Amino acid sequence: MVLIKTEEEIELIRESSLLVGKTLAEVARHIQPGVSTKALDKIAEAFIRDHKAVPGFKGYHGFPASLCISVNEVVVHGIPSKRIIEDGDIVSIDCGVKKNGYFGDSAYTFAVGNVEEKVLMLMQRTKESLYRGIENAVAGKRIGDIGNAVQAYVEGFGYSVVRDLVGHGLGRNLHEKPEVPNFGRRGNGKELKEGMVLAIEPMINLGGKKVIQENDGWTIRTADKMPSAHYEHDVVVRRDKAEILSTFDYIEEVLKK
Repeated sequence: MVLIKTEEEIELIRESSLLVGKTLAEVARHIQPGVSTKALDKIAEAFIRDHKAVPGFKGYHGFPASLCISVNEVVVHGIPSKRIIEDGDIVSIDCGVKKNGYFGDSAYTFAVGNVEEKVLMLMQRTKESLYRGIENAVAGKRIGDIGNAVQAYVEGFGYSVVRDLVGHGLGRNLHEKPEVPNFGRRGNGKELKEGMVLAIEPMINLGGKKVIQENDGWTIRTADKMPSAHYEHDVVVRRDKAEILSTFDYIEEVLKK
């Protein structure tokens, strides 16, 4: 069942979503060659708890960390470890928090040092595809309109959309209905209604769409080991224009320095 949120609930989800943005910005201050993904996870967990919230991912179906940190060919669900980030890496960081009973969930892909131009373009266009999807999160449209907007944009550059993983509803639970694929046909799927809260999250590969799950039961990487980028916002379906509850502003202020 798809849940329509009250304005009070939307404000609580917004508070959690903004805290995710601030957490990712705090992590952004420390992303550089030589730092381990585990160290970044510790920074995030401390920041979330200092803001009277709890990490939304830690313990979720047994996930062992506060962040999903996915480097280069890892699409999503990378487990923080002793792995050292190196010059030229791209690092997708997905973060969830729970505060006042409601979740926020957002992701951003970071370029570390000297990243190849074609990979920077993948990142830029993946982020642009997120906003193309969001433009379609309006009442009266359908889930397929969101996915089609993402798919049509990125496939125009020769990229591939990951099919095995999708966006989702968000609220008292981290993953609620409906599922929000990053591919689809216009006019297909569940009708969007005002007050639905969706986490829209394109996962776009430089190479082919096929992915493989590693033996740890979590890490998803591209089968061809080509890089993948991932961005995610939490949005409310509104009548004329979707409202974005999360933000990249805090992150991008740090990155400008």
